[in-house]
Amino acid sequence: MQVVEMRESHALCEADGKQELIDMMLVGDQTKGTWVLNFLGAAREVMTPEFAEQTRQALNALGEVMNDQMLENKKIDHLFSDLVNREPQLPEHLQALVPSNTTK
Repeated sequence: MQVVEMRESHALCEADGKQELIDMMLVGDQTKGTWVLNFLGAAREVMTPEFAEQTRQALNALGEVMNDQMLENKKIDHLFSDLVNREPQLPEHLQALVPSNTTK
């Protein structure tokens, strides 16, 4: 959701035409226009606009699938453009645990 205005420890936020008063204790005060990840009425993370858009597209795709709005041949790849045609990457802290390929 996007911050509309701060109200002490909460913020009025908006997404998809719906407004909600969100607890901001975990992320602190944010300026108008900041995107936050909202879960169960509390902001959990400050998001970049790009990550917020990717998240919104993924949630929209999930909503379509859950509401059985997907036709058999309808593609949803465009809603996951950041994942399509990309090799999965391990986080840095796990890469060190993978043995390197050594040839003898």
